[in-house]
Amino acid sequence: MTAAALTLRAARPRGVAGRLVRGLLHRALPLVILVAGWEAATRVADSPFFPPPSDIVRRMREMWFAGPAGHLFFGGDAGGSIGPSLTRMAVALLLSVVAGIVLGVMIGRSERVLAYLDPLLQFARAIPPPTVVPVFIVLFDLGAQMQIASIVFGAVWPILLNTVDGVRSVDQTQMATAEVFRLSALERVRFIILPSALPKIFAGLRLAVSLGLILMVFSELLPGTSDGLGFELTNAQSMSDLPTIWSVIVLLGILGYLFNTLLLAVERRTLRWHRGARKADE
Repeated sequence: MTAAALTLRAARPRGVAGRLVRGLLHRALPLVILVAGWEAATRVADSPFFPPPSDIVRRMREMWFAGPAGHLFFGGDAGGSIGPSLTRMAVALLLSVVAGIVLGVMIGRSERVLAYLDPLLQFARAIPPPTVVPVFIVLFDLGAQMQIASIVFGAVWPILLNTVDGVRSVDQTQMATAEVFRLSALERVRFIILPSALPKIFAGLRLAVSLGLILMVFSELLPGTSDGLGFELTNAQSMSDLPTIWSVIVLLGILGYLFNTLLLAVERRTLRWHRGARKADE
């Protein structure tokens, strides 16, 4: 090995820190190129409909991120727009997870129940959630309850159906072993069914988070809403405030990326045993 190769090898970051640095570089480089190209193109075009990213970042800081470091830089109108939106989405996703997993396990464990309910589930899943919003307005009136119900109706189906699929795919040898050891129904669910269904549950949860973010904004675009990112978007549109509109759009993209990254990290940590078992089988 030449001296130049040895020098290059020594200069490479090693271990976990090295992999983290390389991963960040690989992830950040396309984004940096995209933002630089966007900045240059908008500066050249000088169109009022497409403000430069620097102007968008400046408006985002003025609106939401001008606070102290102790408050994670949240300030301005963050408590009146980001806070209510994320609170409603978090409550709706929690309800969707609980309802989807509980009902999915109950339905998936019985072939007869699944045969009876599958047409109904497929029919309800195919209904676009925005078309059901008038029904929720009649039931709950305008407000947080209607918005949460709208998000739950759209987000629960991926979790429910993926849970059913995961429960149906449990290894029957494991179920027979559980029967031999006389495990109770609750113990079978806890130690066999849920762990085996977790990969599919996480797949449904990732889709539910994406749908929840979309429905969160849609439910806040309706007349009568007084807070949230959707309200900020409608208000900016009525005043032709293009930088604010783009600021909300960019913030929603950032939130979606952060949610997906966080969920993937939790999934990798939770399903570490699953990947190890697959490698052992191979």
